[in-house]
Amino acid sequence: MAKPFVRYYVGDIVKMKKTHPCGSDTWEVKRIGTDFSIVCQGCGRQVLIARPKFEKNVKKLLSRQANVEKEPQVKPET
Repeated sequence: MAKPFVRYYVGDIVKMKKTHPCGSDTWEVKRIGTDFSIVCQGCGRQVLIARPKFEKNVKKLLSRQANVEKEPQVKPET
């Protein structure tokens, strides 16, 4: 069964499958696109990781920033 699609936003805190050498497994998303820039919540180390690898290694989304805007609604022209 396919994994459900999850949209990630800048500021999200995610838990990864593997722990970082510092012992933390929580990361903050700093940049999204083809690659994700994530920052370790334990030591502050910044890592650039390819989108497929990031999506495969995320265990769960821990928190989402409250001010995330909804997707813009396209209004049909009359």
